[in-house]
Amino acid sequence: MKKTLLGLLALTAVSSAAADSVGGHIGTTAGLHYQTDLTANSAVRYGLNLNALNLFRGGSVGLGGEVAYLRNAGSQNFGGLNPYYGFGLGVGASVGSYTGVSAYPHVLGGLGYNVAGPVSIFVEGNVGPTIAISNGGSGIGLGAGVRLGLNYQIR
Repeated sequence: MKKTLLGLLALTAVSSAAADSVGGHIGTTAGLHYQTDLTANSAVRYGLNLNALNLFRGGSVGLGGEVAYLRNAGSQNFGGLNPYYGFGLGVGASVGSYTGVSAYPHVLGGLGYNVAGPVSIFVEGNVGPTIAISNGGSGIGLGAGVRLGLNYQIR
C-alpha cells in the first residue's frame, strides 16, 4: 500500500510540474506550435509550418510539420534570458512551380525570455541536412533557419 501511495504521489508531482503552452513564430517559416514540458529542464514541441517561396512570382507554397526536443542549457539565466538547445525533425510538402516532399533533421539553439506571467518570447536558430525529392530533382543539401516566437502557457 505504501508503494502504491508513493507511486501516485510521484506521478502527481511530475504531472503538476509539467506545463503546456501554445504559440507561434515567424522567420524562415511561419507557424503555430504546441509545447509540453517533460521535466523542469526539457520539453517537446510539435509545430505546423507554412513556407511561401516566391508565391506571388509563380513560386511554391509548402506545408510542414516539426517535432523538436528542447533542453535548458543550464540552471542559470542571464538577465532573464534562458538559453536552450535541442534537436528536431521537420517534414514538408510543397506545391506550385516545385512539387515535392522534404525532410529536415536538425540541431537548434535559442534564447527564451519570460515577458510577464504566462507570456514568453524566444529567438532560435537551426541547422541540418535537407533531403528533398521534387519534380525539379532530388538531393541533399544544407538547410538553416531562424525564428522569432511567442509562447503562452495554458497550464
